[in-house]
Amino acid sequence: MVVCICNNIRETQLREAARREAAVSACATYRALGCRAKCGQCIRTARAILAEERAAA
Repeated sequence: MVVCICNNIRETQLREAARREAAVSACATYRALGCRAKCGQCIRTARAILAEERAAA
């Protein structure tokens, strides 16, 4: 599933970056992927995915 259309970030990429970078925030994880949130529509979904990854760790 594509989470961020502006940056073409897929859910799997976000989860991998969250695991690698210890996911402090959605913005920090986006920076780890070499981009930033643009329109902001994805932030709520990204935060939920990061919370899932933190809970699983």
